[in-house]
Amino acid sequence: MVTAHLVVAASEDAERQGVFTLDGFPFWIVYLAAFCLVMVRAGATYWLGRGVARGTVRTRAAELLTGDRATRVIDRIHRWGPPAVTFSFFTVGIQTVVNLAAGYLRMPFGRYLVALTFGSLIWAAIWTTVGTAVVWGAVLLFLEQPAVLAALAVLAAGLTVWLLLRRRSRHRTAAPQPDEV
Repeated sequence: MVTAHLVVAASEDAERQGVFTLDGFPFWIVYLAAFCLVMVRAGATYWLGRGVARGTVRTRAAELLTGDRATRVIDRIHRWGPPAVTFSFFTVGIQTVVNLAAGYLRMPFGRYLVALTFGSLIWAAIWTTVGTAVVWGAVLLFLEQPAVLAALAVLAAGLTVWLLLRRRSRHRTAAPQPDEV
């Protein structure tokens, strides 16, 4: 059996190198590489947002952001946005939007950099430990029991769809209907 041989080889390789290594590199090197990668990626997203803001100076969107209410919201984001940047690194997908918004709303770079550094430290820790273990586990599960992995993927997708539909129905029932106003 080729599959059984691959599972044994993968298991022996994981035992020899450790689950928190990448092709024999020690953990701290993998962690440092992940940290640098996310600092560059998220920082570039922030600067992209700043560029978009600069390019939309004379547009209707820019006019909307200069009103009293928008100015108050932007001031709150400048004050409370750094924790949002840091905590966004616990999520998948949302962190890109938060970093882009921080740049677009011109969050002061010093505050952003501190939040980005802490967020990157968190992200690198998550992905070089738990993330690596999940990937190794999925590979081993695929090699040994691909049907179980497929069933878990379908279950996760179904749960996601169910949660999104439930959320949407709650928003519909919470919003006042035109005849109620």
